[in-house]
Amino acid sequence: MDELLTVTPKGLYCQTGNFYVDPWRPVDRALITHAHADHARWGSKKYLAAASSRHALRIRMGDKADLEFQPFGKPVTIGGVRVTFYPAGHILGSAQIKIEKDGYSTVVSGDYKRTNDPTCQPFEPVRCNTFVTESTFGLPIYRWPDPQNVFDQINEWWRNNQQSGTASMLLAYSLGKAQRLLAGVDASIGPIYTHGAVHKLNAGYEASGIALPATTYVGDVDPKETDWSRALIVAPPAAAGTRWAQRFGKLSVGMASGWMQIRGTRRRRSMDRGFILSDHVDWSSLLQTIRETEAENVWVTHGYSSIVARHLETMGLNASVIETEFEGEQLIETSDSGKEDAGD
Repeated sequence: MDELLTVTPKGLYCQTGNFYVDPWRPVDRALITHAHADHARWGSKKYLAAASSRHALRIRMGDKADLEFQPFGKPVTIGGVRVTFYPAGHILGSAQIKIEKDGYSTVVSGDYKRTNDPTCQPFEPVRCNTFVTESTFGLPIYRWPDPQNVFDQINEWWRNNQQSGTASMLLAYSLGKAQRLLAGVDASIGPIYTHGAVHKLNAGYEASGIALPATTYVGDVDPKETDWSRALIVAPPAAAGTRWAQRFGKLSVGMASGWMQIRGTRRRRSMDRGFILSDHVDWSSLLQTIRETEAENVWVTHGYSSIVARHLETMGLNASVIETEFEGEQLIETSDSGKEDAGD
């Protein structure tokens, strides 16, 4: 199907280099685009990822995983192919992986975004012959607002809740989105508390040199002696409606996600407020990125892949759908234990 990659039951495979990219099953050698659960799977013998993902990936994969890391922009040769990691702008350490041999190149983007995020390196367009793109929000209805406007809305919601004596619980995926929110909110408004899953990954970000405001792990305070009415509590989506959340008393619940652009999603999740903030490209940025790669072949996966592929064909590109075992919103995060999520 491609000069360098084929689709196998275990995922994308480079036969010449004898490695997989974000494999779905355990393999001998896995190249990982980023640390979210649908891309970094346990059980492989060896992993290679971008150097800036070191701390977050170690937290997610555990001490026993055989992890190696490569700086952005520094190529390495694996089995006769040249491999280079480039920033994807999705979360800290997220990477596009460029694979080259004999003048032909394929880039696997993983997940990526083009909007500003101080907690990770910005996306770099990479020229290639074949581009493997996600399409999580690959519909024209998805167009992201200015992130600063979204943070202004969050700050206003937090202040209004304070004035009515109501705690504010902001739901976001614990790896990436939570840290982006913490870096963007006005920490002078009041105290910030974190769920255990967020607290654990904050440590990985801070170890990587990412500045975050002071926060307190909810488990470190006596809930009966804590005034939650001025607080912002950052927690994963699975915390909503749980006994864990009952400790905060009078509570307003908001969620930050690209899915919040759809009113029905907000209703189904029973949120008081939805804030449109995504770590994926929207429709216009998706098309912009594909143009900038100058790729003549585009493989589309994760999301609205068939719709995006048909649209790309009208643009004169050779587009194909790559089926994945992780379609739609993947959410496994269930408790205070820091288990996995897939980001949005």
